[in-house]
Parts: sequence; C-alpha cells; structure tokens
Amino acid sequence: MLRLLFWIALIAAAVWLWRKFKTSSSAPKSSAELEAAPMVRCAHCGVHLPRDRALHLQQQWYCSQAHLEQGPGSSER
Repeated sequence: MLRLLFWIALIAAAVWLWRKFKTSSSAPKSSAELEAAPMVRCAHCGVHLPRDRALHLQQQWYCSQAHLEQGPGSSER
C-alpha cells in the first residue's frame, strides 16, 4: 500500500512540474506585440482596418483605391 501511495505522489509531482515548466517556458509577448495598431473605419463600406494600411483623403479613411475613388458610402453608420 505504501509503495502505491509513493508512485501516485511521484506521478502527481511529475505532472505538476511538467505543467509549471510548460506554462513558464512560453516567452512573454514583446511590447510591440501587445500594443494594438490604431484602427480606422472605411468611409465607404464601414470596414475597420489598421491605419497604416488605409488610404486617407480629406479627413476620411478608405480600405481600397476603388472605395477612395467612389467616395463616402450612401449609408453613414
């Protein structure tokens, strides 16, 4: 009986250590990954996209050249 309890305790300790090192070994995200990119809304279709990928014209943002040429959408949300 004592031998069985020993093996149960040993296996439990091994599982606990494995889980502890598994979660602590994952590298923390850098501050650049944690910081979200500023998002803007397309004036034509309303889709949100990162500001660095959007096109800007007269204080309005667009998701593509076609939407920029078409101008603001008819339904302002």
